[in-house]
Amino acid sequence: MTTPIQHKGKQLDHIARTTFDSEAQSIEFYQIAKNRLLHPYEWYRIAKVPGARFVLTDQQGRDLIRKMRKGDLLRIDIPGPGSSIGDGYDWVEIEEIEETISQSSGESCSVTVRPTQNPRQRETDEVAHFFKHISSSTFLVKRTQNVVQAEYHGRNELINLDSTTLTDKIRNALVGIMAKLGLSTPQWKGLIEGFVDTKLKAE
Repeated sequence: MTTPIQHKGKQLDHIARTTFDSEAQSIEFYQIAKNRLLHPYEWYRIAKVPGARFVLTDQQGRDLIRKMRKGDLLRIDIPGPGSSIGDGYDWVEIEEIEETISQSSGESCSVTVRPTQNPRQRETDEVAHFFKHISSSTFLVKRTQNVVQAEYHGRNELINLDSTTLTDKIRNALVGIMAKLGLSTPQWKGLIEGFVDTKLKAE
């Protein structure tokens, strides 16, 4: 996994793990955890706390029901006021999906996303997110022997005050400050724990 380097702003990390009685059990469950990671429309249910809803879209903003791919977008509906430049949503692009397999370190799958423009507003390149483009979020599931672990790494979390509209500047400031104060922690903590929750039933 390659996590973007922390330069400035806030850094956020969450880790959860489940230990199995045998490596065979962990190998089987790792596939379940990876499947949860790659299907973001399930994240709201997996997190089990009231929070953001994620919709996978293509580069034109059309909804997709499949595993995410590099270059796809996520349309995020967070509780509270939405961004006008984002048509009421925050948008991120799936910048990288990385999978590794080795005999010594096991196997892993990571996804890195970054704030991006609203694909439905082609006339502007303004970032439609409360954090700046330099910010990133990396989600990871990995298996080492009989342990399956999930991780979240937020890097360079800087509030986006570059919006051309005053309402979006105020909104981004409020949402960004709440995130920096830790109000987004239950969302990410719940999601990471959900990725490796053996009691969570599939739908």
